[in-house]
Parts: sequence; structure tokens; C-alpha cells
Amino acid sequence: MTTSEEILQIDGSIYEGGGQILRNAIAFSCLLRRPVRVWNIRAGRSNAGLRSQHMTGIKLISAMSNGRLDGATIGSTEITFYPATVKAGRYEADTQTAGSVCLLMQAAVPCMVFGNGSIELRLLGGTNAEMAPQIDYQLLVFKPIAAKFGLYFDCDIERRGYYPKGGGEVYVRSEPVKYLKPVTLTDVGHVTSIYGRSFVSGQLPPKVARLMADTAKATLKQKMNNIPIKMDVVKEPNPNTASGIILVAETTTGCLLAGSGLGKRGRSAEDVGYQAASSLLDNIFHGGCVDDYLQDQLIILMALAKGKSSIRCGPLTLHTETAIHVAKQLTQAKFDVASKCLFPHLSFCKSPPQITQDVTYHCP
Repeated sequence: MTTSEEILQIDGSIYEGGGQILRNAIAFSCLLRRPVRVWNIRAGRSNAGLRSQHMTGIKLISAMSNGRLDGATIGSTEITFYPATVKAGRYEADTQTAGSVCLLMQAAVPCMVFGNGSIELRLLGGTNAEMAPQIDYQLLVFKPIAAKFGLYFDCDIERRGYYPKGGGEVYVRSEPVKYLKPVTLTDVGHVTSIYGRSFVSGQLPPKVARLMADTAKATLKQKMNNIPIKMDVVKEPNPNTASGIILVAETTTGCLLAGSGLGKRGRSAEDVGYQAASSLLDNIFHGGCVDDYLQDQLIILMALAKGKSSIRCGPLTLHTETAIHVAKQLTQAKFDVASKCLFPHLSFCKSPPQITQDVTYHCP
């Protein structure tokens, strides 16, 4: 019988105060095989409590670990999760909306690789959604960087899903690993190439994708005229109308930095392309080795790695601060964030901090 003292406790309203606290807490609970209680779930949001996206994710982790989940209903502000062992097999999660499959992957993939055999996930929902990484980002940036930790997975896009209908279908497969390796990413090097993908679907003509790509290239050339840029311009065979672009910069030291944008009604193709390029330039010139979307996703891998990891990043996002807090609460990993100002005479200087983590436990 599990006593209340043995249940890990997490206040879901702190820091980012949204779904990330829940995802990370459930993932760590699954990996440590320790029950967790999360309360005040999304308390600061206008629609507090669990939404379909969050409930789908935690039910997937519960199914993978043959666990018990109490309180998992739409609108609930408190859940308790009792995990068991992650079992080999095939699992499915359907957001039934355009909810991001990438957010499902953020919690599920670390759990998959510590299972007792091969695991396949069938994920249904949005592949290119706002307020989340695009599926292309997970494949072009997260996947190769995760491989440095020894975390490997395959991902096939059967069908893309766009707002508001969703309907995307993605398959994720992995084999178990014994442990993750520590990683040091502190030297960003120099950008050697930029590549990306600009797409449209549904009723939008291919020229919209070309406009996004051309605007992004022109914006990048103003700051990085000598860097080769290669863009794939795609008309997706999907009946839902959507558009978007992702850009990735690769450096001499193997760092990958990205910028992206999604189209929506009333927004010009030029504006979407400019946003993606500006975001990429911001991530390049802040001097870090990881971009805004990657820094928080790596915290859970750093906490699970056997040894000390060190990563230089741009200004910490609220999602990253949240991820560090949850990792400190639920594991024995010790995180240190150090900042060294490159321009001390500028009072507004916010230099690239470096996150160092030292872990003293072994993941079950």
C-alpha cells in the first residue's frame, strides 16, 4: 500500500503553470516508478484543469507503464499516477483535435527507450500546430541531438494534420537502452549551412510556399550572405488548407538551431517567412548551442543521463525554468545555471547561460 508520504508531490500552478509541468512530472514518475500527485493543474489558465491534449498524453504514459491514473477527466485540477514497468508493445494516442503529437512525443519518447522491449506508438492529432514544435522540428533538430545522449527513435509521418481539424498520423518506434550518455554542448562553432522546408496544402497554391521561402532567404542573406541556403518547397497532398515553414542552421560543431512560422487567415506569406528567418537569426546570434524549443526538451534527457551534462543556451525560457524545477523536485539530478556576460558595459546585457547537470542516480 502506497502512503501519502511516498507519493511525489508537484504544484501544477508554478512557473509556466501549464501542460509542461504535467508532462514532465508524469514522465519522471513513469521512469522512476514512483507515484506522483499533481494538483492546481493549469490553475492560472482561463480554462483551468485538464484539456483533451493533456489527458491524452498522460493516459498514453499510463498505458505504456501499465499504471493507474486517478482523476484524469476533462477539467480536473488534480491527478495521481501510480506507474509500473514500461512494457513492450504497440500503443495509440488520439488527441481527437489538432492537439500537437509533438507534445505527446516529448513525454512518451524518454519513457519508450527505458521499456523492456520494442515499442511502437501510433499518434493522431496535429503535426504542425501553434504553441508547439512542428513535427519537422522533432525530426530535423530534436532527433539528432537526442542521439548524442544515446536516445534513438524512428518516426514516420503517415499523414499530416493541421489546425483546426487535426487528423495527422505519426508512427514512432524505439528499442530499449540501458542508460543515456552525458552530453556537452558548449561550443556553438560557426554556421556552415541553412536548410529548411516551406509547405502549403489544401486550397493554397504552391506560390505561397515559394513566397515564404524567398522572403526567409532574403531576410537571412541580409545577415549571413555567405552561408548556403537550401529550401524544399512543397505542395502537400492534404485536403486541409495550411501553410508553414521551418529553417535549420547547422554549425561546425554539430549544433542545430531552428526558426519556424505557421500561416493563418489574414497573415501574408511574406510575414510568415520573415518570422521564421528572424526567429532563426535570434537563435543564432544569442550565442547558445541550442534554440528556444530545444533547451527545455533536453532537461529531462540531462536528468536521466548517467554523468554530467553541460549545455550553453540562449536566455532561459519559462518552459526551461519549469523543466528544471520539476527535475529537481522529482530526481536526484542537480542543476546549475551559470551566466557569463560577454558585454558587461551594457546594462541590458542578457548573456547566454550555461546549464550544468550532475546526476547521481540510475534510472530503473
